[in-house]
Amino acid sequence: MRYYLLTLGCPKNEVDSEGMAQRLRLAGHRAVADPAEADVLVVNTCGFIDPAREESLAALRELAAAKTPDQRLIAAGCLAELAGDSLRTLVPGVDAILSTRRSHEIVTVVEGQLSSLAAPALASPPRLVSTPSAYLQIAEGCDSPCAFCLLPRIKGPYRSKPVPRILREARELAAQGVQEIILIAQDTTAYGSDEGESDGLARLLTALVEAVPQVPWLRVMYATPYRITPRLIETMATQPQVCHYLDLPLQHAHPATLRRMARPADMDRVRRVIQDLRMAMPDIALRTTFIVGYPGETNGEFQAILDLLHEVQFDHVGAFTFWPQAGTPAASLPDPVPPSIRQERYHRLMQVQQAISQARNQAQVGRELAVLVEGQAEIEKAGSRPAAPGQRRRRERAWLTVGRCYRDAPEIDGLVWVNTDASPPPGAWLTVRITAATEYDLWGVTSFSTC
Repeated sequence: MRYYLLTLGCPKNEVDSEGMAQRLRLAGHRAVADPAEADVLVVNTCGFIDPAREESLAALRELAAAKTPDQRLIAAGCLAELAGDSLRTLVPGVDAILSTRRSHEIVTVVEGQLSSLAAPALASPPRLVSTPSAYLQIAEGCDSPCAFCLLPRIKGPYRSKPVPRILREARELAAQGVQEIILIAQDTTAYGSDEGESDGLARLLTALVEAVPQVPWLRVMYATPYRITPRLIETMATQPQVCHYLDLPLQHAHPATLRRMARPADMDRVRRVIQDLRMAMPDIALRTTFIVGYPGETNGEFQAILDLLHEVQFDHVGAFTFWPQAGTPAASLPDPVPPSIRQERYHRLMQVQQAISQARNQAQVGRELAVLVEGQAEIEKAGSRPAAPGQRRRRERAWLTVGRCYRDAPEIDGLVWVNTDASPPPGAWLTVRITAATEYDLWGVTSFSTC
């Protein structure tokens, strides 16, 4: 049977899709890139915020409208978990629904034999990847009570994946030549907390270093500052495989706003953690995320974010305007911020951060950095020759190698653009001397080499 699988949403959905695809392959089914050629259409949906839900519904409706009587449409993932059978009303063409907690049943669903009873969890099949970087999910679910978020309802309580299972998956990735393993969960620093551990992530990183010494980079995403311990900082600082990079999604910088978000509000502790990280790793790259325009956010509360940006000098910052989610406490909070003000604050924040990112990147000029190659891209050369009178300007093109250094996570941070003597393949390593920087990217030169 031929299947078409569309993945929407975050990296955790990508991991779920990889698992579903591998189960289908092991069962003898074949992936196709064109939905018109498929017997079964699968959409791994996102349900995190309203725009993501609308995108998922639009994708389902588009496939439902175009499918033939012989094709079946399966809605999987977060929106399937959130909406349940009501998805059949929203998208009449949906033939089956597979929630996030039953993704292991994908073969049964595709083959049209889904039971109404939950099946026992099956052993995960070996991971197959085709890129030099791979996500490794170390936990499922979330216990945080954030007032704006539906994820605990969608994903269930926090459940750490057993260490032996993580190490097995890491070895499978390493055996395929993966050069970067990216640890993800709703909160990676909560790893082991459901079993009473306070330093579970540090212990896991140490075990991974021993299990896959051939993988040059281990990267940590989605770390809560309040769970960052001295042992975790020491582990990151002393294990060369662990990237000096950390993603700290703060969401806001003013204690009053954070309390309305039902999030920890001790910003002095956040500052101490950042100071400790930089003391241990002076070259560490820090990323964070903010929500602007949260209900009741005053000018002063928003200014606290800008002040923190100037003070901390984050390397990378993501920002979102608040979007009320039906079913969350935040949706019924008083004093909503008008959409126009939300947008204005978003643009002010990003304008401030662009100057900071430019300065942080400019500080890399002159350094030599290890760069993981992702491929080649064609760009217009700077200083293309001007046209002769009466002729169009001549646009000259050039091919550059594209990669990332330790300071950049895939898909969300910047790139390193490299002039090379050859065209190194994805997964190769280059030593690059940085010669220029923009707000988001670095530029450099090197000779082709692998390691």
